[in-house]
Amino acid sequence: MVARHAAVSRQTVSNAFNAPDRLRPETLQRVRAAIDELGYRPNQAARSLRSHSTRVIGCRLLPSNSGGVLDRLLHALCDAARASGYDVLTFSARDDDEEIEVYTDLLRRGAVDGFVLTNTHHLDTRPGWLLEHAARFVAFGRAWGVRRTAHSWVDVDGAKGTSEAVEHLARLGHNRIAFLGVPAGSGVGDDRYRGWERAAEQLSLPVKGLAQRAEDGIESGRTLTRRLLESARPPTGIICVSDSMAIGALRAIEDGGLSAGRDVSVVGFDDSPIAAVLRPGLSSVRQPIESVAHELIDVLLAELSERGRAPARQLLAPRLVVRESSGPAPGASRPPKARRPLPSHTLETKERKQ
Repeated sequence: MVARHAAVSRQTVSNAFNAPDRLRPETLQRVRAAIDELGYRPNQAARSLRSHSTRVIGCRLLPSNSGGVLDRLLHALCDAARASGYDVLTFSARDDDEEIEVYTDLLRRGAVDGFVLTNTHHLDTRPGWLLEHAARFVAFGRAWGVRRTAHSWVDVDGAKGTSEAVEHLARLGHNRIAFLGVPAGSGVGDDRYRGWERAAEQLSLPVKGLAQRAEDGIESGRTLTRRLLESARPPTGIICVSDSMAIGALRAIEDGGLSAGRDVSVVGFDDSPIAAVLRPGLSSVRQPIESVAHELIDVLLAELSERGRAPARQLLAPRLVVRESSGPAPGASRPPKARRPLPSHTLETKERKQ
């Protein structure tokens, strides 16, 4: 029907759906116009039988203790996959070993075409297992601790985010800016710590004694902030590895009879939904989750269509959202003079190495 309407062959119509790069732009446009005009939708079951493809992507259900970021990612992944004619199959697993068991079952049954891997970490065994079993996948997160990456990934430049937070507070006159982080060894946590440390040193700001670490959480943030505020030289600005830590910092500031944004400024990370409704509103570094989801799907589909393709690596830039919790340093009567911009990072903010 579409072929006759567009005056092309059936193979050309098939290519319009499955391999549009094979068609000349004017031919592809003519076929798509016919598809739209006729309201045609391909029979998915028949397509799957012919192509041996399920058009389904597997993804482990994500933990709910991540400030809403991973929940946003799952929704955005579903939207991005659907726009490309794929569905997302979610599954639960208690740990990485159980996740690999699910991979084994899904691949044995031919239930998915590939996977989106999340929560990458040091000594992560999942990428190696997937590569060994020739499974197609892309990771949200770098291969932490691995010098040469053998698989594709998409990630957010956490170091750039905390560096921008330091610059933001420095422009407001803060010269003692602390960092609340998680214990060393966390890829994401260490990345965000490095951004704080590098920016502080490049702006000639002190770092000694200003980094505090504990397991992520509101109470940890509260305890660490109380310790900083009771020190001989307390900071006037605090940058946190997460919004949970930042909420704890806000509570500790209030406990001490101080005002966030006036006496002590606070910046979180992830821009979780609660950040905008807190009083004062929490300044936070926002991850471009919707863009991440689209890149993950694009990279995975390229992996599925091109055997032997070199791994793609994409690092996306976050954005600082400024609210009332970050204000001028105490005693700063006017905005400080502009400081020289920081040098660019070793990794560009959106790179693709193929």
